[in-house]
Formats: sequence, structure tokens, C-alpha cells
Amino acid sequence: MTLVDWGKLPTDLFIGGVWRPAASGRRIDVVDPSTATVITSVADAGVEEAVAAVDAASAAAAAWAGTSPRQRAETLRRAFDLMTERREELAQLMSTENGKSLVDSRAEASYAAEFFRWYAEEAVRVRGEIAEAPAGTNSILVTYQPIGVAVLVTPWNFPAAMATRKIGPALAAGCTVVLKPATETPLTALALADLLTEAGVPAGVVNVVATSTPGPVVGAMLSDERVRMLSFTGSTEVGRVLLRQASDRVLKTAMELGGNAPFLVFDDADLEAALDGAMVAKMRNGGQACTAANRFYVQAGIHDAFVRGLTERMGRIVLGAGTDPDTQCGPLVNRASVEKADHLVRDAVARGASVTTGGEPPEEDGFFYPPTVLVDVPADAEILREEVFAPVAPVVRFEDPEEVLAAANDTIHGLVSYVFTGDVARGMRVAGRLESGMVGLNRGLVSDPAAPFGGVKQSGLGREGGHEGLLEFMEAKYVATSW
Repeated sequence: MTLVDWGKLPTDLFIGGVWRPAASGRRIDVVDPSTATVITSVADAGVEEAVAAVDAASAAAAAWAGTSPRQRAETLRRAFDLMTERREELAQLMSTENGKSLVDSRAEASYAAEFFRWYAEEAVRVRGEIAEAPAGTNSILVTYQPIGVAVLVTPWNFPAAMATRKIGPALAAGCTVVLKPATETPLTALALADLLTEAGVPAGVVNVVATSTPGPVVGAMLSDERVRMLSFTGSTEVGRVLLRQASDRVLKTAMELGGNAPFLVFDDADLEAALDGAMVAKMRNGGQACTAANRFYVQAGIHDAFVRGLTERMGRIVLGAGTDPDTQCGPLVNRASVEKADHLVRDAVARGASVTTGGEPPEEDGFFYPPTVLVDVPADAEILREEVFAPVAPVVRFEDPEEVLAAANDTIHGLVSYVFTGDVARGMRVAGRLESGMVGLNRGLVSDPAAPFGGVKQSGLGREGGHEGLLEFMEAKYVATSW
């Protein structure tokens, strides 16, 4: 039985502490990916509502920035407590609108709440610096101040965690925000706005606008002189467009973009540990994660055993509706995602790869694609260049460690890499040479609210999480003084 009270779930825009419909009267249908049926609809914001949301955030900015760090911390701590209490309800909601399994949704609800707890603790730990100028002529005083109104744009794959990972540090820093959630998963964002209000966040500090026209809506906010920052999580392609728009006003940007994570397994790796790590790195959220292992490079001596183990594990995964408690892998988010996964698999097979399990989408309602393993994947296969975002694992055999490092780094992306080896010294050397912002060394999971999350190359700018994530929403101010 679902814990979500659909009759009480907010579905309007949240602006200035008030729930309001779109002036146009337009609504956006929210679809359950497990059944391809409409769950409900939410208000569809236009440029008018985007400006109104910035109005509200701007009006609340001075008062919120003027609150004490302790007050902001206590508010975030109450938000953490409320999220923890309502973990199951939020999980049910995410599994319905996103399609992910309840196991994944429960894990996300807990992970998302941790950003509120972490930044409740970080809010009171923003320390400046006093130093004497080398010439001895004056003192150097450095303080940190909130940057101001921030626009937050989040994706559909982690509708709770991607929102709290931005809202948490923004509020801790003293910023006010306008959140634009993904069209596919607006309900979780609206539920979070309701929860934050209950936690004591003042009207206007957090505003939420869902829209079916993100280009004009986000563009209107970025062109507003009162907006001082853009924090975006999504594809590299959209990130480039937003960076060009942000450049017109020299807006500060934080970008968490696409990935193409290599997963390297050396001959001396613990086979079972590598398989455990592979299942986490590949199958978290059904493969729909920017941190998902995208390319598996396995050394020749362990390759066949690894493929057998991965095929067996992937082959026994239970595929089903997100809200079914027996489901281990839910559907993809929409039909286009299924078609993309199917195309990439067919392209690899046409170029010489073989399927050891999966490889054919089931003929049933919903947007399902089965867990799939490909072997003998050639270097020119599209799947080694594209971010898969599906439960598909292409495996490539390698002999030479130098060649595999070159292959792992041969991508425009650089978010995360994974390395499995029994030689930790070699693991650290390889980690140092991999061109990625994060490395999982003998681990299939890197995400942690206390750690700086982000990539290099075209995988992003800046960091989220850790103390670094808080400083993204602050400006350093230097005062030269003599006393």
C-alpha cells in the first residue's frame, strides 16, 4: 500500500511561500514510467512565473542572509529530521514518478536527507582569515558572504538528492533560491518545498517552478540582474547552452555534467570484490546515473571469469515496476531512453560484440530495458563514446596497462573512474593518472555528502558536497586595513 496521499500532494508552483497555478492555466502531465500512464499533473510555469520567483527570492534575500549561521543550521537540521521521518513516503513518491526500485528510492531518500544534516553542520563553520601583508604595510582580512539569489536546475534521475545537494549549501551560505526541477519528476521537488516550509524556511527563500519550456523560463531568470548564480546538473550538451547564456552576465556557475566512467579491473583484483563493485557502479538507479560505470576494461587474465560472474549476476536481476517491493531494477525514465539503449546495443553487436545476457527490450507496458552484458566490444562502438544511462555493461578485454589508461582517458568527460586491483600502490598510481574528478579505488560507490563531488574536462565546473560545496555559494571578500 502506498504511503503517498495523492490528494494532499502539492502540484502547483511554489513562489514566495504560496502555492499558485500558472497564469496560463497550463499543466504538465507526470507519467509513471512503469506503466506509461499519467499519475497527475503539475502547474506549468512560464516567463511570468519565472520573474515572480526571482522577485520572491530577491525580496527574501537580505533577511535570510542576515540570519545567524546557527539559525540557518537549526532550520536545515529540522529539514533533515523531517526527511528522515518521511523516508518511506518520499521513496514511494520517487518510485512512482521516476520508476526506480524502492531499494534505490529508499537509499536516495536517506542520501538526500544527509545533505541537509551535513550543511546544517557546515553552516556554522565558515571561517575567514587574518594575515599580515608580506610588505608589512597592512593587514589582510578575508571574509565570506552569500552570493545572493541562485537558480538551481536539477535532473530527473535523482529528484531528491540533486535538489538537496544544491538547496542545502545554498541555504547554509545564506542564499535564496529558485529551483527548476526536471519535467519528468517535479513531484519530489514540490514535496521538498512543502517539507522545508514545515521545517521553518521563510517565505521566498526557496521557490519551485516546474515548466515544459525550460529554455525561455531559465533564460529569463539568467538574464535578470538580481540572479547571481546558476547551479546546474544535467547533460553536457545542455550545460554548454547554459554556460553561453550565463556568460552574457558573467554569472557564477556550478556545473555537474555528463560522464563516461571507465571501470578498470586488473588481473590481481579480488574477483568477487570487483563484481560487487561493478554491480553497484553499473546498476545503481538502474544505470541511470552520471556516475554509472559506462565502460568495463578487464585485463586478460581475469576477463573470462569476470564476464561469467557479471553475466550471472545481471541475468538474475528482477526487472519490474518501481513500486513493486520485489523489483531490483525499474524501468528507464521514458521511451526515448529505451530506444537509445536499444540502438547502442544493436550498434555494438553489428560491429562485432556479443550479448551474454539481456539485449532485447521486453514487450510490455512501461519503459523497460533488461540488464545487459556485452563482450568483445570493439573500440569504434558508439556505446564506448556515449553516456549509456541504462543497465547495459559493455566489456573490453585489455593486456597492456598503458594502453588501457589511454583508452580510459580518451573521452571528453572526466567525472569518475573506478579501479580494482590487489596492489594498492598501483591503484594509487593509476588513480593519479586517470583524468577524472573522482576515483573509486576498490569501491563501486563514491558519492558522499562530506566529499567534493565533481568532474574535470567537459564533466563540469566546481564541486558539490563537502565544504567546497558551501563555498560555491559564497564570495570571498578581502579588506585591506591597518589598525
